[in-house]
Amino acid sequence: MDIISIFEDLARIPSPSLGEMEVAKKIMEYTYNNGINAYFDDYQNVIIKIPANCQNKKPLLLSAHMDVVGNSSPVNICYSEDKKLIKTDGARTLGADDKAGIAAALKLAIYLAKNPEIKHGGLEIVLTRDEETGMSGINHVNFSDIESENILVLDSDSLGNFEIAGAGYTKIDIEVKTTLGGHSGNDIQDKKRYNAAKLIADLVSKLPNGVFKVENGFTITSCNLGSIVAGATDIGLERFLDKKEHIKPYSKELMDLNADNVINTSAYAHYSLRSSVKKYEDKLISKFQKEIDKFNKKYGSLACATMTVKVHMLPFEKSPNQQMATIAKTVGKKIGLNVKVQSFHAGAETHIYANKTNKFGEKFKPVLVGVANIHSMHSPNESMEVESLKKGYEFIKEIFLSYNA
Repeated sequence: MDIISIFEDLARIPSPSLGEMEVAKKIMEYTYNNGINAYFDDYQNVIIKIPANCQNKKPLLLSAHMDVVGNSSPVNICYSEDKKLIKTDGARTLGADDKAGIAAALKLAIYLAKNPEIKHGGLEIVLTRDEETGMSGINHVNFSDIESENILVLDSDSLGNFEIAGAGYTKIDIEVKTTLGGHSGNDIQDKKRYNAAKLIADLVSKLPNGVFKVENGFTITSCNLGSIVAGATDIGLERFLDKKEHIKPYSKELMDLNADNVINTSAYAHYSLRSSVKKYEDKLISKFQKEIDKFNKKYGSLACATMTVKVHMLPFEKSPNQQMATIAKTVGKKIGLNVKVQSFHAGAETHIYANKTNKFGEKFKPVLVGVANIHSMHSPNESMEVESLKKGYEFIKEIFLSYNA
């Protein structure tokens, strides 16, 4: 069966996060019909294993996720007029993220099952649930059952992307408190009554924002101010919540409910920090702390700023061993594919693997790989280039064969 047919079979089955069972059953059907060992783990992730037939070679793991952005509504597949793009009728997402990755992994497993003369160290495949919303699937994988050290996570949106590092995600919350509030008219002349909203605006203007570190043209470390909150009095919030209707975040209506005759005593700022190199993240956080220390020294007992740092996702740092990148570049030249070895500035399941160890206590060496060109991902206009998935499968197959050469 060709890879496009496999992809269509998978894509036709809606599989929202934590609603992946029907597509998992289709995957199991493929494995059963081709004599391939597969099973559900305790969290209903699908685990596929083709054992080694050459003991002096090492296994390789392919990983992809079964859930897609979208609901349980039907997926009506169609093609562009020139047949170059596969898409839906526009009513919902296609789900090429990540059914393109699943299709490539399944196709390779079937290829090896039908060609037992190919000598290899084993193929392991992990197909997870709930990547899009909570990554609960990958976090429930029993890593002590995995023998592979090298992992190809088939989840990038561009063919030929070979991403060897990815930014972690850290949340920074800053709170400013003042000791004296008051009335905006009667007390405004008292210079000791600092307004927390004004103070946090002053503090934020001195804090870093945007790109902090770039290497080889790629952003390595950055931070972003997500929100500033001040002046949301209890009365205003109660009136807002009592409306019992959805109001968009940052709505002017919420602002209008807040009191403007109060000298604010509290204010908050929320940042996200992304970095694929821990030492640069630490340097950036130290810059935040330095400005906060200056602030506290300036205002003494009249105002205080505090910072809370919470790691949401550890970074996927570049491995010193770049065997897979070397293989990928060689394979790219062989099959006429431009392989882009780079880092990426977002999170993926690579980050979980990179901070875990396998059955033998070896730290995983994951890479995020693009097996197809996917456009307008996560939207009803999503489409995938047909020929790109065919080339993507060839890329993965040749990497596996070269790895086992």
